[in-house]
Amino acid sequence: MMVEAGVAADMAALVEEERRELVGRVGTLETDIRMALLPKDAADEKSAILEVRAGTGGDEASLFAGDLLRMYLRYADLQGWKTEMLSESTGTVGGFKEAALAIRGRGVFARLKFESGVHRVQRVPATEAGGRIHTSAATVAVLPEAEEVDIAIDEKDLKIDVFRASGAGGQHVNTTDSAVRITHVPTGVVVAVQDERSQHKNKARAMGLLRARLYDAERERIDSARAADRRDQVGSGDRSERIRTYNFPQGRVTDHRIGLTLYKLDQVIAGDALGEIIDALITENQARMLAASERR
Repeated sequence: MMVEAGVAADMAALVEEERRELVGRVGTLETDIRMALLPKDAADEKSAILEVRAGTGGDEASLFAGDLLRMYLRYADLQGWKTEMLSESTGTVGGFKEAALAIRGRGVFARLKFESGVHRVQRVPATEAGGRIHTSAATVAVLPEAEEVDIAIDEKDLKIDVFRASGAGGQHVNTTDSAVRITHVPTGVVVAVQDERSQHKNKARAMGLLRARLYDAERERIDSARAADRRDQVGSGDRSERIRTYNFPQGRVTDHRIGLTLYKLDQVIAGDALGEIIDALITENQARMLAASERR
């Protein structure tokens, strides 16, 4: 009888352990199902065009814009994505006044879309003899790369000008009119590319940039119609929003949207630890969307 009681107790313990495991799995599966049912961004699987522009801070802002561009190039390389520089305008002492980079691969936009906004840097510029810390900024815009099927552009709506490449941004300055400027007359959107010697290549790149900007503008128009949904996401997508500070004296990076601080600035700015911030942003965004769906 004692043996039978012991066997029964062991069986009861096994059943209880299995019950707890199944309850835990049910909770996980419920979360997975809710995640699968969340509305998807139609552009998430697309490649992206990333634009960096120097903001306040003069030459130091251009140098910082260059640092950010190299950070994204390194991160893209680590992900196995392909990159292509579409246009660039270099600063007077280095870095970039502005640059546009195509990053191609599956799910690029989903990984990078939360990088849009104002990035701020606090550090002692190389040109600062007194050792004072300066604050500068650069703006990042991440646009889903659009195909012709995504956005229709009527040739009659385009004003195309060709001119001679010149200035700091013209790496291939020459004596032919190879640079291209395209104006989309109905919206006033203007793109210019002068980095290739071939007018045909410059026009193709300019059309790609124009298509991405028009597609992004249409997405913004649709998003504004569901502004309440956007408030449930990490950041508004507003490129005037200050999203992150890179503090060199303290070796820290802070993302202000989710209150995340990492004391590994060198690894982040090198692109090696940028993924930690991106993962945290995606996780927080999913959590907010889940919470919002449960309230409805």
